[in-house]
Amino acid sequence: MSKYLVTGGAGYVGSVVAAHLVEAGHAVTVLDDLSTGFREAVPAGAAFIEARVQDAAARLDPSFDAVLHFAAFSQVGESVTAPEKYWANNVGGTMALLAAMREAGVRTLVFSSTAATYGEPVSTPITETDPTAPTSPYGASKLAVDHMIAGECAAHGLAAVSLRYFNVAGAYGSCGERHDPESHLIPLVLQVALGQREAISVYGDDYPTPDGTCVRDYIHVADLAEAHLLALDAATPGEHLVCNLGNGNGFSVREVVETVRKVTGHAIPEVVVGRRGGDPAVLVASAARAHERLGWQPSRADLAEIVADAWAFARRAEHTDE
Repeated sequence: MSKYLVTGGAGYVGSVVAAHLVEAGHAVTVLDDLSTGFREAVPAGAAFIEARVQDAAARLDPSFDAVLHFAAFSQVGESVTAPEKYWANNVGGTMALLAAMREAGVRTLVFSSTAATYGEPVSTPITETDPTAPTSPYGASKLAVDHMIAGECAAHGLAAVSLRYFNVAGAYGSCGERHDPESHLIPLVLQVALGQREAISVYGDDYPTPDGTCVRDYIHVADLAEAHLLALDAATPGEHLVCNLGNGNGFSVREVVETVRKVTGHAIPEVVVGRRGGDPAVLVASAARAHERLGWQPSRADLAEIVADAWAFARRAEHTDE
């Protein structure tokens, strides 16, 4: 059994990873300020500390084997209008966390990074050696953290793995997507099925793709969580390993909408509106490095399964909120 600190463990991905760690028999402490997370998402069996990641120094001690770091703001649009919020939390918070880990002698880190570090892709599928040119302060803040971690590994022997997610979706038990405001396609389409919005907006249908709508790589959140546990084993002192996490397959906006129709049995009206600035036609990951270095292979790549799990969670959440 190992002991882990999970920052941001009351959020979507962090809570699912925390649940997997608890189920694997580890001692887990979740640290979250609940600014975007939910107390009820913290898995039973995990200790909980309500605090900012900047306060981790008071919570870390040499008994922890590693830190899994999810405590970040992640709304691209908000980062454009309030970049200072993203620099202060995502970069400043991680800087404080790295200092706390150094002081406590905790020398292993798994970091929740993002495909937003790449910006507009220069090739498909995207590999970890492709250029990084983020198009939002959110992506820039995550890339800055990756640079900080690389320096920490080189200078102080930290063992670190950054996992760059593509489109995370689905649910795991009582843990699912609850962003406010919601910006991700699958939960937005499910809101139409639940009668919470009238139609789904399709941002452009004239892209150079088979049906004219954007293509994205969707990965089940449980597959994502399993990669984090493998990353803990793969972390090597002095090395900063960066791995993409995705299925390597793309689904268009229209394919997602049609899958939601089939899974839910609801008609999903759609309204085509103009393209959004900065939306690439295709974003698909190469996860070859994760397969090779982590031994990771996603087992829930079927879009209907991903949607079905998200739909079950959305219905439970609706009844809970009533």
